[in-house]
Amino acid sequence: MTEPQSKRKHFSMLREFHLADFFTLGNAACGVAAVLLAMSFMASQSLVHFYWAAAMAPAAFIFDVLDGRIARSRQQHSALGRELDSLADVISFGLAPATLAFAAGMRGGLDALVLIYFVCCGVSRLARYNVTAEALSEGADKVRYFEGTPIPTSVLITAVLTWIAWQGRIGAELMGGVWNAGAWALHPLALLFVLSGTLMISKTVRIPKL
Repeated sequence: MTEPQSKRKHFSMLREFHLADFFTLGNAACGVAAVLLAMSFMASQSLVHFYWAAAMAPAAFIFDVLDGRIARSRQQHSALGRELDSLADVISFGLAPATLAFAAGMRGGLDALVLIYFVCCGVSRLARYNVTAEALSEGADKVRYFEGTPIPTSVLITAVLTWIAWQGRIGAELMGGVWNAGAWALHPLALLFVLSGTLMISKTVRIPKL
């Protein structure tokens, strides 16, 4: 590819970004910040880092709400925007809560499997949503609901983690105790992630399409 052609392709990609997409990137930025702050907490054990990591969840949620409203108000829906939204949501509402839970003390072998399950459920939920949206864009009948709970509902788990941190019940004193099985320990609190992940991929849970 010649240099002029390369430049044209580059600028063409930039032209596909709309205002709402930059809010979506704000969502992703909050998720990455949450992961980094959770790791900072593990290194420093300063609750300030933990609280800031948790605060990124509602911040990401605000960006997530705004990008949708802006896209609708400006009638600027696009396949690029949909993919950006899904990728950002995986980071902010999938990986970030799982990282925060690990930092809070859910570090047993079964804890890790639970957190992996949760993130994979979130990825699956978003992939299913995108396939549905793609079918609708090709002229299929409009659906009245989506199957499974949206991945941003994980902000509720982040709120729980924040509360137990405020109570001083994280780390070795993690609320709910631990079921010891050597390296395969499980903290009962991790079952919240099992519940959340399962609800996301459930076909019986129907959320009205607004």
